[in-house]
Amino acid sequence: MAFRGSHRLEVIFKRCIASPVLHSQAGNRKSSQLAIKGVDPNSNGNSGQYQQNGEQKEKGWRRLVRFFVPFSLGAAVSAAIIQREDLTPTIAASKMTGRRRDFNFIADVVAGCADSVVYIEIKDTRHFDYFSGQPITASNGSGFIIEQNGLILTNAHVVINKPHTMVQVRLSDGRTFPATIEDVDQTSDLATLRIQVNNLSVMRLGKSSTLRSGEWVVALGSPLALSNTVTAGVISSTQRASQELGLRNRDINYLQTDAAITFGNSGGPLVNLDGEAIGVNSMKVTAGISFAIPIDYVKVFLERAAEKRKKGSAYKTGYPVKRYMGITMLTLTPDILFELKSRSQNMPNNLTHGVLVWKVIVGSPAHSGGLQPGDIVTHINKKEIKNSSDVYDALADNSKTLDIVILRGVKQMHVTITPEDP
Repeated sequence: MAFRGSHRLEVIFKRCIASPVLHSQAGNRKSSQLAIKGVDPNSNGNSGQYQQNGEQKEKGWRRLVRFFVPFSLGAAVSAAIIQREDLTPTIAASKMTGRRRDFNFIADVVAGCADSVVYIEIKDTRHFDYFSGQPITASNGSGFIIEQNGLILTNAHVVINKPHTMVQVRLSDGRTFPATIEDVDQTSDLATLRIQVNNLSVMRLGKSSTLRSGEWVVALGSPLALSNTVTAGVISSTQRASQELGLRNRDINYLQTDAAITFGNSGGPLVNLDGEAIGVNSMKVTAGISFAIPIDYVKVFLERAAEKRKKGSAYKTGYPVKRYMGITMLTLTPDILFELKSRSQNMPNNLTHGVLVWKVIVGSPAHSGGLQPGDIVTHINKKEIKNSSDVYDALADNSKTLDIVILRGVKQMHVTITPEDP
């Protein structure tokens, strides 16, 4: 910028001195012409000499004026241009500092409530690791602490998805404790666990009734033992009825969010920007479509469970006995099918019914038979599958094996599964 200013001054200076130099050259040419004619240019007498001296003085002043006035004006204009360039707005690197501290609101939410999120492992007591001799992990999930004396809230499908198993809980500080199942509500897919430890960090419970569509939320989980998984998004809908999801016997208006709820996040909290749990992560249908159980419904479940414990009728005997296949599924209703077809090009246009396989337990009959997350079950033993109840009915039959027709992308496939007897 300084270089440009000096260049302008040099140009202005040359223009200023150009006029006096030309005038001087013209006067010299005139004197030369008089000398050639034999006339002395200075021989005009005394009065002419005085007049010539006056004219020379006047010419000298004019030269000074012609030089200094343009030069002064040029210097003033150049200074104004330089000052204007100095006022040009620029982004200083020093002004960028502090933005991480001021605007990372999601990180602030995680820092305030991550200690209350726990990692839940389901251990298969019939199979042991060859090297460690410990039971292998059949499944895992997340939960969060709601009482300081070790009461943990999670999804029912996380803890009762396989027979002959034990539940183990790992805290955020690395400590591991065996857990007992206290209460289970398979209708709402909620369960509580108890570990024998006190003075734990507790997750605050908010109000899902005050949520608005478009509000920021954070889904927390602990799928990798000590490492918390964090996904963020907004509330897409606060009134997604269970009937729209093909879930029978459930009077729940689910929360729909575009925050990704992965396998490890299932059972973990869906948190608002105040660090309060406003839902329990339940399932993910596809990218941008996930569902959570509203915390107001969870509070009703907790109140009923507390009353049962006071009466001495808490959950002790276990869940209803069923044949085991090892999947978590979601009924494909017309609304969900429409959203899936609009978001994915791998969905057949002629698909009108089915059940989406959301999760497959490792080592389960479904896993051994070849089922994968994302498969769509359309038929079992040549019967149409329109909702999850049809799958339970097929498991209740006396058929030893299940011949299942699935859609994997746009390709139709057949798999055979042998469910485990309880």
